Amino acid sequence: MTILTGTAQEQKAFTLEDVIPGGSNYFNLVPKNMPGLAWWGDVCIRTDVEEIKSVDTKSGEETTLVTLEEVNKAMAGKMTYKPTAGIKPLRTLMDASMPWGDRKTIVFFNKAENGDDYMVWYDFGKKEIVNMFRLEASQGKSPANIDFCKENGAVAYTVGRDLFVADKGDFSRMINPATMGNAADFESDVVYGQSVHRNEFGITKGTFWSPKGTCLAFYRMDQSMVTDYPQVNTSTRIATLEPDKYPMAGMTSHKVTVGVYNMKTGKTVYLQAGDPTDRYFTNISWSPDEKNIYLIELNRNQNHAQLVRYNAITGEKEAVLYEEEHPKYVEPQHPITFLPWDDTKFIYWSQRDGYHHLYLMDTEKETSPETKKGKDGETTFREYLETVPLTQGDWLVQEILGFNTGEKEIIIGSTEISPLQTNIFSLRAKTGKRTLIGRQDGMHSARLSASGKHIIDNFTSANVAREIYILPTDGGKGVTLLTATDPMKERFDLPEISIGTIKAADGVTDLYYRLIKPTDFDPNKKYPAIIYVYGGPHAQLIHNNRFYDARGWDLYMAQKGYVMLTVDGRGSDNRGLKFENCTFRRLGEEEMKDQMKGVELLKSLPFVDSARIGVHGWSFGGFMTTNLMLTYPDTFKAGVAGGPVIDWKYYEVMYGERYMDTPQTNPEGYKATDLKQKAGNLKGRLEIIIGGTDPTCVPQHTYTFLRSCIDAGTHPDLFIYPEDGHNMIGRDRVHLHEHITRYFDDHLK
Repeated sequence: MTILTGTAQEQKAFTLEDVIPGGSNYFNLVPKNMPGLAWWGDVCIRTDVEEIKSVDTKSGEETTLVTLEEVNKAMAGKMTYKPTAGIKPLRTLMDASMPWGDRKTIVFFNKAENGDDYMVWYDFGKKEIVNMFRLEASQGKSPANIDFCKENGAVAYTVGRDLFVADKGDFSRMINPATMGNAADFESDVVYGQSVHRNEFGITKGTFWSPKGTCLAFYRMDQSMVTDYPQVNTSTRIATLEPDKYPMAGMTSHKVTVGVYNMKTGKTVYLQAGDPTDRYFTNISWSPDEKNIYLIELNRNQNHAQLVRYNAITGEKEAVLYEEEHPKYVEPQHPITFLPWDDTKFIYWSQRDGYHHLYLMDTEKETSPETKKGKDGETTFREYLETVPLTQGDWLVQEILGFNTGEKEIIIGSTEISPLQTNIFSLRAKTGKRTLIGRQDGMHSARLSASGKHIIDNFTSANVAREIYILPTDGGKGVTLLTATDPMKERFDLPEISIGTIKAADGVTDLYYRLIKPTDFDPNKKYPAIIYVYGGPHAQLIHNNRFYDARGWDLYMAQKGYVMLTVDGRGSDNRGLKFENCTFRRLGEEEMKDQMKGVELLKSLPFVDSARIGVHGWSFGGFMTTNLMLTYPDTFKAGVAGGPVIDWKYYEVMYGERYMDTPQTNPEGYKATDLKQKAGNLKGRLEIIIGGTDPTCVPQHTYTFLRSCIDAGTHPDLFIYPEDGHNMIGRDRVHLHEHITRYFDDHLK
């Protein structure tokens, strides 16, 4: 067990304004950071409001490269291209970038007097504006999804449903239905260049530049067949209907195709993937020679993935290179990545051995597609190319930061040291040897230089507020740029935080927990306790970082006299495939059993009042909170469920069907996890809080649950944030936590 305590010089109470994002004093109480650190090739730079400086990788000394004053002087002076409206003075250099390591050019976006958006290039060697072009806007909609290509100097972006490319002057090329002879799309629900499949499968964008900038691959999503969910905007004089396209589990989903736009010819071809109905096209990537595009294609059941190669010029399907199946689900989240020193080899990610690992595939060495079994015991796969594992073990690779081409190394982040941490390693491609970069403990967030010889390492742990280094990737020592203290520890009397492990309900698996004792803890007193829970996939609530990842509200409640407990149970992230997918088709059941092991821990503590145990969570955690209150009504006295899933039939296709299958194929599972069926079990005080136009867990979940409670004669409480979405931000977030606190004070304390 590890214990973290505060060492306050000035002991006093803090408020929610101090610890909640959006609070008036929040940013004054987080450890100092160095925003704007980036790479200009192999030169470390720091962008600030007034200037951009270079940072010496050996000494940390800074030298001014560009000032805001000189940039604005150049924009006000003589320019080769004059915009249609005057350009406003630039207010900050914080968002400027230096994409070319061999050019003294910064790139930034700025507005004209008429509100138009411009991309501007400033050469600080010549001290002049060398390029400027306008981004299209229409019908009050601004440019979005901006994707800059440093190879050709163009930017792809969207306005509304349309996709544009711009590279000079006032003219933007629209990659739209008209240029493709498909004018009917103007009247349909067709979207270009945006993220598809509701951001599942690692998809975060909708445009993909080819390596040399010759072509742009993009998603085209037809949503005309998807049911409109009737969201209502109540801020207008008469409430207006503003529907979302929301495909619920088991219902008709959108259809996606992938287009390739040629910058030289202006023509578009579409990949000939066949009928897109009930298929997912994920993880788009290019071959280094721009001749091929690779997709990882997934069936609607999400249990069969194929890596497919297409001809980028003709759109023809050329070959299936890898296949993977699992009786529960396969979840590709990363595109393939070619080795920069060998165009014939690429890296593929897979969980076929039970954890996310890297595999090297050789495009020039074909193999017989024999069906093999993964080390996890359930995955089957077929390799069409010679494949070599690069990483192995009971840990997982979390990210590829890039490459050290000179040493032929891959720079990765992984959980090899601990599932509570992300550490950075250099991975020798030929031998698989790994070298740790930076400290062994804590959480590391890194940015890699162009050559791969250095990283900027932003490091935190439970004992270190923040340290920032420039480190060589050979594992040697570097230079410290920042050592920060924690203003919270310096100014306030903080509660004691400890972490440890308990056994899961299976009696075998170790689960991590975080326990926070009340400030001014008295072992002879009896305290109320609150479990803060999430419990679902792709989330982990305990890390070896500041306060062991405890949120400001957890600390605040401990200050008010509550014991706070969090358990990362089975179903959560970074512990491998079996740890996560044991919840398949019955979401909530195994997860609740593990949370009840946390309850057992609380009840074993002599300072916890077992008659005053509460629970709180948001989203999947809201589902868990409601479920725990209804399944174990004699255990929990009070709960606050935020944005909860109530009935998985009302949740969206991609996420819901991955973990539950469809309502048609898993009716018993959907019925068992439908919390409306348990509405009559409610005994304690339960409040549900939602955003009035939540597009993720739509309001129907909560409304139908309230109806079931009315019919059953039980009495939950409800609070709505009008016009808010799935999460509250800004001042609403402070109000939210004030409200949650009041509820527990009223009904648990």
